[in-house]
Amino acid sequence: MIRPDSFVYPAIAPAEPDAAVTLLVVRDTAQGLQVLLSRRNAQARFVPNAYVFPGGRLEPDDALLAQQATQAAGQTPQQAQLAAAALRECYEELGLLLARDAQGQMPTGAMLAAAGMQRHAPLAAQLQAQGWQLALEAVLPFAHWTTDRDYPRRFDVPFLIARAPAEQDAQADGFEQFDALWISPQDALQQHQQGQLLLVYPTIRTLERLADFANTEAVLQACQQGPVMPPSCPRVGLKNGAEIRLMEHEPGFGELHMVCPSGEPGHELAWQHERAVPLLRHIQRLTAPNAGIMTGPGTNTYLIGEPATGYVVMDPGPADAAHLQRIVALTGGDIRHIVCTHSHPDHSPGAAPLQQLVVDTGRAAPRIAGMASGPFARADSYFRPEQTLRTGDTVVLSGVRANGESIGHTLQAVHTPGHAANHLCFVLQEDGLLFSGDHILGGTTTVVIPPDGGMQDFLDSLDRLAALCKEWQIEFILPAHGHVLDQAGSVIAQLKAHRLKREVKVLQAIEQVPNGALDDWLALAYADTPQALWPVARLSLLAHVQRLAALHPQLGLQAIAMPEVALAPH
Repeated sequence: MIRPDSFVYPAIAPAEPDAAVTLLVVRDTAQGLQVLLSRRNAQARFVPNAYVFPGGRLEPDDALLAQQATQAAGQTPQQAQLAAAALRECYEELGLLLARDAQGQMPTGAMLAAAGMQRHAPLAAQLQAQGWQLALEAVLPFAHWTTDRDYPRRFDVPFLIARAPAEQDAQADGFEQFDALWISPQDALQQHQQGQLLLVYPTIRTLERLADFANTEAVLQACQQGPVMPPSCPRVGLKNGAEIRLMEHEPGFGELHMVCPSGEPGHELAWQHERAVPLLRHIQRLTAPNAGIMTGPGTNTYLIGEPATGYVVMDPGPADAAHLQRIVALTGGDIRHIVCTHSHPDHSPGAAPLQQLVVDTGRAAPRIAGMASGPFARADSYFRPEQTLRTGDTVVLSGVRANGESIGHTLQAVHTPGHAANHLCFVLQEDGLLFSGDHILGGTTTVVIPPDGGMQDFLDSLDRLAALCKEWQIEFILPAHGHVLDQAGSVIAQLKAHRLKREVKVLQAIEQVPNGALDDWLALAYADTPQALWPVARLSLLAHVQRLAALHPQLGLQAIAMPEVALAPH
């Protein structure tokens, strides 16, 4: 757990969300699927003038409505009450009543008028008088949203979906809602982008998902198995100074979770190379200006420490003079240790020149620590540290703050071969954080490059990291490329599952073309990958083939050649 006094932004106290419900009402037209939106009152306290789906808070009458209706198979009392609330809100706001008479038919608009139904009178008594029941079985789950933590009013809202009644017209009540609008998801999103239709974030993301379906039957069939969107409580951040919101699966969400756990606004997610990004009071990330297909936005150099303790610089990156000068400026030159996760040219070449820059300031030379490159390392990856680190070794900073408080930061090394033979990850013990180097990346899967790397080593190292995450209760991973990741255990499990799933495709390709070469199998096993990435994918393919050769000698793959890499002469 991160030390509570370590956060950069002052904590806020998010408001407790109120229970509410929303209903997507959909219909088919000659132009395709449409959904019903209406504009909220300009005086509303929550998202005034925004176009939304019908919905609102639960009311005491909703439980009675649910009891009066026949519940769908497998529907719990709570689900029935939510469905009843959604149908009630839809009728009150837009005049559409999803109910059934004794013959199981939905009332027409003329029948509603003849019955004298009043949209804002208690609905349970009116339905009972007509002998009607709400059509709870017509309501299915679509999504579940919880309002972002930075909003003063928050709601916990299941988004349900139902087909519109065929012979009723939608009319806004003119009090809560105005301008009832049937529109395709695509048109709604386009009009929003053009500034013609104000939409809030959950509505936008819901419309984006709804746009994946061709018609009502397709979306309702998909919802039979449960919500088609994962539950989400988005987080707010900045990108080039503009406010953005991210869902849990999107790059940057994990970083916002770590840096702004209570939803504090203000953290910048856009990549740049001139300034360090504060992640915690004692962790800064300075990204090297070496963006590319293999490095993503660039190599993350982590500055761990504070003025009271001095600093550890992890992965100084390439020997880029401007980048190294920024490191010295940010640390005041008080660098106690330089640590390299591995010897690849985007990680370790800056170590020696950084050390010299520190000496030039008149300070003692920090020791360069890590693990020496292996015998099959590429020529551009030759590395010999002054201090060899092995699993369990630690790099320690300690000091006393101005207020007299003793403070320490302890990095524990763990050897994780696979991407490279000399790859190390580090656990920051006091905060339970994992620095993953290139073994786990933010936003992509690391390449495994034989003969210095190996797929079996890579998978074994993932198991080792999974055990460490349990031991240290690690939630966040700080990779050498990309944003901070949260849910560390799940990330590792998904990465391993991805590699094994890819290996199944490799095996299928080999079985399909048993006498083929690597490039034959590449086209089959990586058919879902852009061809521009195939040269990189070919390396991981070889790593899978070599693992399969060891696991299944009957395949006769033992003669697969080593990749065409320049080996270092050592």
